[in-house]
Amino acid sequence: MMKTILYATDYSNESVAALKYALGIARALRVRMVLTHVYDVPTVLGTQSAEPFPDLSRDARKHERQRLQEFFEEHIGKVSDETLIRFEPVEHTSVTKGIISKAAEWHAYVIFVGVRGGSKLREIIMGSTTKALIEKAPCPVWAIPENADYAPLKTIVYATAFEEEDVYAIRKLAGMARPFKAKIKIVHISTENEYAGESQMEWFKDLLRQKVTYRRIDFELIFSENIFERIKTYLEEVNADLLVMLERGKKSFFKKWMRGDLVKKMESYGKVPLLSFREGNHQLFYFKAVL
Repeated sequence: MMKTILYATDYSNESVAALKYALGIARALRVRMVLTHVYDVPTVLGTQSAEPFPDLSRDARKHERQRLQEFFEEHIGKVSDETLIRFEPVEHTSVTKGIISKAAEWHAYVIFVGVRGGSKLREIIMGSTTKALIEKAPCPVWAIPENADYAPLKTIVYATAFEEEDVYAIRKLAGMARPFKAKIKIVHISTENEYAGESQMEWFKDLLRQKVTYRRIDFELIFSENIFERIKTYLEEVNADLLVMLERGKKSFFKKWMRGDLVKKMESYGKVPLLSFREGNHQLFYFKAVL
């Protein structure tokens, strides 16, 4: 069965970069790309019927499929292979639930979404939909800043907390990295007072080597009192193409570093996309990594 990535759009300019990025990844991995948009058929004449009028629902779906295709052709060009590019709008009152339902329908192994940027501080603002997808989607979420340019992956930075769940995520990440022969840099940034950082790193290295055969992996332990600022400079130092993290609920990197709501607000760290795995969903991850 052909593998599928899902790209979700609201037709905004901010989602164009994510479209181009998702298409680049789909072509590199030789997988199908499904484009979706969540729409809601309005209640007709104030009725409270649980089922929409059939003709209205059918016309709305046809309209949205055409709109998706026009969006693609405007920014990419004509579809050359309809087996590899599919337009699949979904009707739902919840954008998040609509995207998740489409991901489940197609057994998507990753969801691509765009994120906005543009304040005076050049902050990246990740909206509630992206936040909810990272927390609830049954597959990883790839968030693409609006100013990101797609290029084949060369350097991937994985921020680790030295936990067993990290190993599952890195196994799947290795499957994505292999076609690009990309280097995966596993980095742990901690304060000087953190206990047993070096011994934890050695334990984690041994565990990973038992589970993952991909060998283009480096490890680095960095001490800093300002963890988030240090990760920003590290991404620049290694010229990273992708930052990868594991969402851990209450133990989330985002909550630890930002001391606030999950992925609500991140200072701009450049054009580096963010790939987020969710703790515990590796059993539902449909892409079989090549180890």
